[in-house]
Amino acid sequence: MKTLKDIMTSNVDTCTPQDNVYEVAVKMKELNVGAIPICENQHLLGMITDRDIVIRGVAEKKENSAQVTDVMSEHLLTAEPNMSVDDAAKMMAEKQIRRLPIVENSRLVGIVSLGDLAVHTSTEDDAAFALSEISERPEVHH
Repeated sequence: MKTLKDIMTSNVDTCTPQDNVYEVAVKMKELNVGAIPICENQHLLGMITDRDIVIRGVAEKKENSAQVTDVMSEHLLTAEPNMSVDDAAKMMAEKQIRRLPIVENSRLVGIVSLGDLAVHTSTEDDAAFALSEISERPEVHH
């Protein structure tokens, strides 16, 4: 059985609570990613996504110099490296999560994205199901 440790990205770029929204947006552009974990001493505090920047930043007329803590998501669903890919796929589908931070001993050790699941589909096709469930518009869900 494949675990998240087998498919996760372990070299994850992060930002700190001292960074501002502009710095995070520039890092997203440079790395071509849509989410950056916010960590302090590898301890996961939150995640900021491109959507967070638009909804909680731009739409609320916050300055580019606003702290990431003003716009980041704080209550995150996380998983451990030894969780099965199938279980993670089910959880991501149920909770409509596109990126799953992987935490071990309270420290960020990796991240699993929908793309990772799509590439590493399981025998039960749970990962493919998760991909389709999360990617569909809400009004077409069963």
